[in-house]
Amino acid sequence: MRGSLRSFGSLVALVLVAAACAAPRQSTPTQTATAAGTAAASATPDFTGRTLNIVTGGTGGVYIVYGAGLADMLTKRLKVAASAQSTPASVDNMKLIRDGKADLAFTLADTAFDAINGKNRFAPPEGKVDAKAIAVMYSNYMHLVAKASGGINTVTDLKGKRVSIGAAGSGTETKAIRILEAYGLNATTDINPQRLAAQDSADALRDNKLDAFFFDGGLPTSAVADLANSTAIKLIDQSDAIAKMNSKYGNFYFPAKIPKGTYKNDADVVTAGVANLLVVPSSFDPALVKAILTAM
Repeated sequence: MRGSLRSFGSLVALVLVAAACAAPRQSTPTQTATAAGTAAASATPDFTGRTLNIVTGGTGGVYIVYGAGLADMLTKRLKVAASAQSTPASVDNMKLIRDGKADLAFTLADTAFDAINGKNRFAPPEGKVDAKAIAVMYSNYMHLVAKASGGINTVTDLKGKRVSIGAAGSGTETKAIRILEAYGLNATTDINPQRLAAQDSADALRDNKLDAFFFDGGLPTSAVADLANSTAIKLIDQSDAIAKMNSKYGNFYFPAKIPKGTYKNDADVVTAGVANLLVVPSSFDPALVKAILTAM
């Protein structure tokens, strides 16, 4: 995680601001004495019954698993009515926050930065997102998966191939396009692009309907793990893309190794890593932020 924290410098400020909002303020002795005398009036806020919509990701990925777990935990510990909604993931999640259709969102750090600054996928006519990060979650690893017998050994071997670059509106899609660009490939003209979520991508590769697919997720990603149990696959190194991506889009990316044996791979594979954030609207109740972080 240390590498992750170094990699999205501008967003660290957002996390710190959120933490400051959530953290209890220090009191002077006089304030403490006064507070002690009015303890009943300063009871912990009751959020019982409040609805919380947590937007996550697609089937076969990690967001949906983490989101369902978070919803269950918050429902039990805070007595809220929390639910996890499956979505295409990061880009759409930030739009749902912007449009008032989500309370908490899982998103990639690079996507969050673009969203709050109105850049790239959030440039006009799309609108920027008024949001803040309340937690750094875990690192994502860009899985670039091909069949072991398919003749794809490097990113440049994808030229002319059928490649899923992730579901439309996902952080995978954004990051895959940037990786291809770093290797001199255009995602529209140099490959035959498909836009499938993790499980659909894995199924299509197994059934010879794809030559390779990208999916940006935590370890292990169930769709890839299940595929590896039935099909001989290989993971493709992306280490040469990282410096170029950071130079053009900001220092969000870092070398992230998928360890040997994670998906029956016989060696470590270096991927383009990025941090995952938990994001809320800027207007979100600071007391509820504190309660959520305490519950986590």
